[in-house]
Amino acid sequence: MTTVYLAGDSTVSSYGASAAPMAGWGQMIGELFQDGVQVRNEARGGRSSKSFIGEGRLAPIAEAITPGDYLFIQFGHNDQKNDEARYTSPNETYPHYLRQYIEAARTKGATPVLFTPVERRLFGEDGRLKDSHGAYPAAVLKLADEENVTVIDLRQKSRSLLESLGDEASKKLFTWLEPGESPNYPSGTQDNTHFNETGAREIARLVAEGIRESGLALANRLLI
Repeated sequence: MTTVYLAGDSTVSSYGASAAPMAGWGQMIGELFQDGVQVRNEARGGRSSKSFIGEGRLAPIAEAITPGDYLFIQFGHNDQKNDEARYTSPNETYPHYLRQYIEAARTKGATPVLFTPVERRLFGEDGRLKDSHGAYPAAVLKLADEENVTVIDLRQKSRSLLESLGDEASKKLFTWLEPGESPNYPSGTQDNTHFNETGAREIARLVAEGIRESGLALANRLLI
């Protein structure tokens, strides 16, 4: 059995019935693998590369992961937050913490895979998405090159998807609900960060696309 461990934030994490239709791509990626691959989604909302480690969430992954397994790593949304527990600087502490995930996987003979943070749905007047992650995506790409780690540029993939749909149609991928549409959100919600189940599945497909493009052996275990 090959295990794919996921370390990340709310855009990756799994959600229970009380939060539906909100969903993370990590909740859906298991649907795209053949039997013999299991996904352990350890991503949690609100976490940064720093706070995930600070809360002791990387340690059990490092303990359990074995040769032939994978560790998917996607942070950035909350590394931007201006509080001591979560903030990392994109060119210094952010790569410092990401290296700890890489080391945790490689020490056990597993394969780390870095992801740039998935894009937010924030359109400008020109119909293009605004840059909402600053220097963090470039820092991931730079680190992947320095450490010879596979990287999936999910920011660019998700950006292309959202821009192809446009401002209005892309709402169908996010937790945008009218009042009364869902008992979980009686007042409605307009969330440009968190996906609904449809959106989470679309991002999971982009992840699978990235796995194939990367040449990872895991690509041979995909259903699509």
